Order: sequence, then structure tokens, then C-alpha cells
Amino acid sequence: MTHIFVDLVYVILDTVWDVLPIASIIFGFQFLILRKPIPNLKRILTGFLLVLLGLGFFLEGLQAALFPLGKLMAYQLTNREFIAGEDTDRVLQWWEYYWVYLFAFAIGFATTIAEPSLLAVAIKANEVSAGAIGTWGLRIAVAIGVAIGIGLGVFRIVTGTPLYWYIISGYVLVLIQTMFAPRMIIALAYDSGGVTTSTVTVPLVAALGLGLASTVPGRNPLLDGFGLIAFASLFPIMSVLGYAQLSAWRNRSNRKSATPGESNQIKSNPIKSNQIKSNQ
Repeated sequence: MTHIFVDLVYVILDTVWDVLPIASIIFGFQFLILRKPIPNLKRILTGFLLVLLGLGFFLEGLQAALFPLGKLMAYQLTNREFIAGEDTDRVLQWWEYYWVYLFAFAIGFATTIAEPSLLAVAIKANEVSAGAIGTWGLRIAVAIGVAIGIGLGVFRIVTGTPLYWYIISGYVLVLIQTMFAPRMIIALAYDSGGVTTSTVTVPLVAALGLGLASTVPGRNPLLDGFGLIAFASLFPIMSVLGYAQLSAWRNRSNRKSATPGESNQIKSNPIKSNQIKSNQ
């Protein structure tokens, strides 16, 4: 137990060294370029201190819990006795790893919902769109994309198929979706692929990928263990674009099914139209 606190001190010191260039740039521009004092300096310095402590605890927690937990789950789910029971001599087939796929899907969905950066983006998107983009709708759409992506990435590790098959095909589909998606959602969809790979998702997903590549027969951790983060970045773009296209299609269907008077009223009232989109 004592070594954890010793490691924590070293991690915090390393974090100070890492954050120092950021602080130097911010304060340097403020004092040397803008030549203005920093308002609420005491509060900002307190915030920097909390950031340093928070990053230190977080990084130490990754090493002490999340990385080992991800590798442990990968080892247990791919254990021959767990998959095949008493018949451990035969060669396992890819479909027998269904618990691994289910776990990857579930952990991808859960970690994305808990991702603070995604929550921040969803709140801002809801604000600037006047409620047309729902906070929970965006978070769930992104989480479904990450879940599918990580599940497919785990399938790639189990089968040993090349990574570029999935990535190239995925981006071709994204380009096609972009041509038909509503303009207001395109940039947000592309950003959604980046905010998902942050503090909560990356540690568990990376540990899961490396753990699977270490335990699945015939796989190399260096060649096969990495790549899940690419899936977690790509597939949310597809799911958000698909969510927007589905919402636009439903909105058009509602307009067609409405009476002529109601349809004209919706078209002439953009606030009401945005509310309809938000409720969907």
C-alpha cells in the first residue's frame, strides 16, 4: 500500500513538469503579449493546483486499477476453460468468443456515457442549437457508435484480419454519409469521434486490446493489440451522422403527414421546428 503513495508523489511531480509548458504559454501571452493582469489570479492558481492533483491521482489510478482490470477481464473472457469448458484441446472458433464481443460492446457504451468531454460537447451543442440537438440524444448516438466500433475491433483481434480493411471501408462510408447528412451536424459528428477517446474510454479500451492480443492464440500485442482507439474514433462519426439523417427523415415524414396549415405554420416558425427536432 505504501508504494502506491510513493508512486503517486512521483506521478504528481511528473505531471507538474508536463503542465508547466502549458502554464508558461498561457501566462506568457497574458503578461508579455496582451500586457494585462490575470483576473481572479488566486482562483486560477487554485484551479491549476487541483488539475495537477487530479491528473496525478487519475494517472496513478490507471496504473493501479484500470489497466490491470482491463487485462484481467481480457484474460478471463478468453480463457479456454471458460469458453470451451472441459474440451480445452480443440481449436476455438471466432464465434465462440461471443462473451468478449458482448463485454466490449457494453464497456464501450458505458465508458462513453461517462466521458466528461463528451458531456461538455453535448451541452454546448444543445445550447448553440437552441435545443435542436438533444444532450442525451447525442450522447447515446455517440455511445452506440463507440460500442459497435470496439465490438468490431475486438472481432478483428480475435480473427486476426487486417486493420486497414475496416478503417478504409469505414471512412468511405463516412464520406458517403457526409454528402447526404444535414450541414448543421457534420462538424459536430466529426468532433464527436475525437471527444470519445479521452480520460475514461482510452485506458480501459487500450488495456482490453492489449490483453486480448496477449491471450488469444496466434496474436501479437504489438501488431494486433492496438487499433481499438481508431475504431472508437471512427464509428461515432457514422452513428451521429446516421442519427442526424434519421432525425431529418422523421422530420420530413412528420411534415408530410401534417395538414397543410400545420405544415406551413411549422415552416414559418423556426423555433417550433427546432422544438420538434429536439423532441425527436
